[in-house]
Amino acid sequence: MTAAGASVPRRGPKLEPLLLSAEERAELERRTRRATSAQALALRARIVLACAGPGVPPIVAVARNLQVTADTVRKWRRRFLAEQLNGLADEPRPGRPPTISVDQVQAVVVTTLEQLPKNATHWSRKSMAEHSGLSKSTVGRIWRQFQLKPHP
Repeated sequence: MTAAGASVPRRGPKLEPLLLSAEERAELERRTRRATSAQALALRARIVLACAGPGVPPIVAVARNLQVTADTVRKWRRRFLAEQLNGLADEPRPGRPPTISVDQVQAVVVTTLEQLPKNATHWSRKSMAEHSGLSKSTVGRIWRQFQLKPHP
């Protein structure tokens, strides 16, 4: 048994220390405070900040403090050690890549909101499809996604 307050030796392989430069620390802290950051990116930044510093904090303690699993802490700690700040970004997902670009979606949304079709009072799926070069069903999906209702 250990005396009260004595630390329990760590089990498992010895962890590589996670050392941050002043610039990396500042960027991670900015990511945790930025209102426009995705919550997942902010959490990853908090994990790395909690794992850095004097000594090597136990992964289980970091996980408990941030209310995530130890595997989550291990994953982002490992990714940061391997790739620095770039490692905290999402990796490409498996599956079919999108066939409609963000610029095409943006063009449909902007055109719907800011222009009227020739010889008509509002856009229809058919007229927008002809104007944008996309299919009627694609135009309908874009409008639903952005909750646009250009017809009365």
